[in-house]
Amino acid sequence: MRVVIARTMPEFSMDVYADGLVAGLKTVRPEWEIVEVAPQPFDRTSRSWLLRFSKYYERFWHHPQNVKRQEVDIFHVMDHSDGHLAYWLQKTGKPVVVTCHDLINFFYPQNLYGSVQLPFISHATWQYSVRGMRKANHIVAVSNNTAQDVTKILGIECDRITVVPNAVEPIFRTLPKQEIELFRLQHQISSETTCLLNVGSNHPRKNILSILKVLHVLKNQQVPVHFWKTGSDFNDEQKAFIKTHQLKDLITYLGKPDRQTLVQIYNAADILLAPSIQEGFGMTVLEAMACGTPVITSNVSAMPEVAGDAGILIAPTDISAIADAVHYLRSNPVNRKSLIEQGMSRTKTLTWEASAEQIAKVYEQFASSKRKVYAV
Repeated sequence: MRVVIARTMPEFSMDVYADGLVAGLKTVRPEWEIVEVAPQPFDRTSRSWLLRFSKYYERFWHHPQNVKRQEVDIFHVMDHSDGHLAYWLQKTGKPVVVTCHDLINFFYPQNLYGSVQLPFISHATWQYSVRGMRKANHIVAVSNNTAQDVTKILGIECDRITVVPNAVEPIFRTLPKQEIELFRLQHQISSETTCLLNVGSNHPRKNILSILKVLHVLKNQQVPVHFWKTGSDFNDEQKAFIKTHQLKDLITYLGKPDRQTLVQIYNAADILLAPSIQEGFGMTVLEAMACGTPVITSNVSAMPEVAGDAGILIAPTDISAIADAVHYLRSNPVNRKSLIEQGMSRTKTLTWEASAEQIAKVYEQFASSKRKVYAV
C-alpha cells in the first residue's frame, strides 16, 4: 500500500504527531510505502502582508495541488485545520482520512485573535478547513471527547469516526535520582519543597489563574511550595495576580525548553497541575506520567480518559479541592508511589506502534473499498 501523509505547516505538536505516526507505521507495516508531503514553511511571526498572502496561497492552493497529484492508495491529512484538503482529494477517487485533534476554536474563537492581523478572516478560513472533514471517508479522533464534538458540531456520523489516542514519545522517561537532585539544586528547589509544574500554552481554557489561586492558598497555609511554568509566559491578568498576592518568589518561568530539558523538568517536579477546562487530548498528562510525576488534572473534557485511574481528577475551578489534593500527595507517600506506578504502567500501553496499528486497520478497511462521496 502507498500512503500519503499530508503534513501541516511546521507546528510543534502536529510535528510530534506526524513524526510519531510515520515511525509507527514504518514499524507495523514495513512493506508499505509512506510518502510525506509538507507545505512550504513560512515565518508565522512576520507582519508582512506579502508573506501572509504567500502563506495563504501555499496552504490553500499550491500544497493541495501537490498532495492531489500524488499516486497513492490512500491519503491521510494530519491536522483538522487542513481539512480543506478533502475538498480537493475527493476528486481523486481515493480514500481520505483526516485526524481531528480538537475543535476547541469553536468554543474559544479568541484563541486566534491575539496572533493574527485579521482574526475574523482567520477564523472563517479555519471553519472552512475544518468543515472539509465532512468530505473525508473517515475521521481519526484522538479522544472520545473530540469524537463527540465532531459528531455534535460537524454532524459526522459516529460510524465514520475511529478513536485512536495519542502516544507518548520514548524520550519521556524517568531519570537517575542524582540527575534529578542536581537539577533541583541548580534551580534552588530544596528537598522539602513541593514543586508544582504546568506545561503548555496560556489560552484561557488552560486555566492558569486557578493554579495561581491554589498557590496562594498553599502559601497562606505555610506549605513549602514552588511553581514552575513552561511554554507560554504569564499574561497581564496573571502577572497582576502574582504581584497583588506576592507570589513572585514562589514562581519560576522556565521558558520554552528543548525536549531533553523538558524531560528533566518533568522528573524534577513533584506534581503536574493540568486543570484545563477544555482539551482535545492532554499530552502533558501522559508525558508527566512517563517521567514518574503524579498528576492532578480536570474531571472534564478529555482529561479523564487520558489520565484514567492514574491521576487525581478534580473540578478545574475548585481551588480548595486542588489544594487538598496537593496536601494528599505530600502526606501520603505510599499512595503517591502507587499513583506514579499506575501512571507509568498506563503510558507503556500508549505507544506510536499501537496507535499506528489501529490507524493501519482504518487504511486497510477503506483502501480496498469503493470510495463514497459525502455531500455537505
